[in-house]
Amino acid sequence: MSEAVRTILQADGAAAKEPGREPDAGFLWDFWYPAVRSAEIRGNKLVTAMLLEMPLVLGRNAEGRAFAMRDSCPHRGIPLSYGHFDGQTVECSYHGWRFDACTARCVEIPSLTSQDKLKVERIFAGHYPCEERDGYVWVYMNSPGTRLPEKMPSAPALPVFSKGYKITHLDCELPSHVDQGIIGLMDPAHGPFVHQSWFWRSKHSIHEKQKQFEPIPYGFRMSPHSPSSNSAPYQLLKRITGEGVTTTIDFVLPNMRLEEIHIGKMWFSSRATVTPVRRDLCRIDFVAAWNLPFLPVFLFRMFGKTFLRQDQETMIKQAEGLRHDPKLMLIDDADRPAKWYFGLKANLLESRRTGTAMEHPMAGPVTLRWRS
Repeated sequence: MSEAVRTILQADGAAAKEPGREPDAGFLWDFWYPAVRSAEIRGNKLVTAMLLEMPLVLGRNAEGRAFAMRDSCPHRGIPLSYGHFDGQTVECSYHGWRFDACTARCVEIPSLTSQDKLKVERIFAGHYPCEERDGYVWVYMNSPGTRLPEKMPSAPALPVFSKGYKITHLDCELPSHVDQGIIGLMDPAHGPFVHQSWFWRSKHSIHEKQKQFEPIPYGFRMSPHSPSSNSAPYQLLKRITGEGVTTTIDFVLPNMRLEEIHIGKMWFSSRATVTPVRRDLCRIDFVAAWNLPFLPVFLFRMFGKTFLRQDQETMIKQAEGLRHDPKLMLIDDADRPAKWYFGLKANLLESRRTGTAMEHPMAGPVTLRWRS
């Protein structure tokens, strides 16, 4: 973590303790979130992560199955990540309580005697479902104190369109609430200012654009279209292949932006998630796959890192201003996707509260116009 990010987080952390601070962190529970990269969990190593202000300890059992537990022993609260893992059970470093890794059920309390009547098997540490997709360990974060749904949805998978393809992953931290990270992710107007570069676009290339959007379950879609004429990589694809390029972009709750690019039989697919770590910190996890023979992984990673760093630096600056709780405004049409996001989020929470069907903030397809 950079020193600039650390400084801002320290200031925001102090503000969070002020009297009268809103206690609701504004997170969306009962969804899958990427916790760590699969490659980080090897052998009997325990790995820690924080999702939605919940400390987790993750690992992989002897059969290779990933697991996630709350990083807290139910006995005295010491983090279980300080303990020992033998491939099947996690042993607390304080009193040696042992828990089955994949169920979090207690299997032994060494201090008990033959006369103790405590039923060890009724004790559980916190446990969260895990699935591995696209090189990530996903964790289903059900709301504290609630039961898991009877029918669990599957963790999200990146769409791919052929057997042979390259894949890579990038990430960065943003010192902001997840809402700010998400509306920044879908913002169509910041490109010429934040992402000015020779390989993308310049401030002088701004022109009016028109795109059609349509509602989809839990989100919205920028309908298939030809990419912007002032985006250099898309124009390069047209020149190299001699074929038309079409792009489709989806946003889906709680935090996903999906983009598909098709050029004949060639394709590029990407997913960016903005995951809440704390109310003052979120993380972008970006994965991309493609079968473009002329795009090596190292080259894409070089450009991708530049993109993410530009977004990160902008969010650091924004966090400095948001510390003073300024009044903010959203405009049409460039900020309409942000309004849809807040509408989707509010309507989902209301639907869960009342048990009624969720109302979509979009009545139907709509055309938006902006300059970028």
